[in-house]
Amino acid sequence: MSANSEDVFIRVVTLPDGVDLHARPAGQVVRAAGTQAAAVTLRAGAKEADAKSILQVLALGATGGTTVEVQTSGEGASAALDVISDLIENLT
Repeated sequence: MSANSEDVFIRVVTLPDGVDLHARPAGQVVRAAGTQAAAVTLRAGAKEADAKSILQVLALGATGGTTVEVQTSGEGASAALDVISDLIENLT
């Protein structure tokens, strides 16, 4: 059974302590999101970013221990949610 392209998936993850979402980790997230067909949005506090945009991800200003909401929609949204969530939780 295929998922409806309108399905939206959301998961809240936490950046590991001591890992800020600065250039290298943000680049990892953006590269991973770019391989996904689904739209990927990140939210940290009151800020929101398209996970495929390095400038938007950096502008989140997320620091270690921050909770990040990962939202995916469109083709492959469920798989994209797993990929991006797992990556964020395991950044070093």
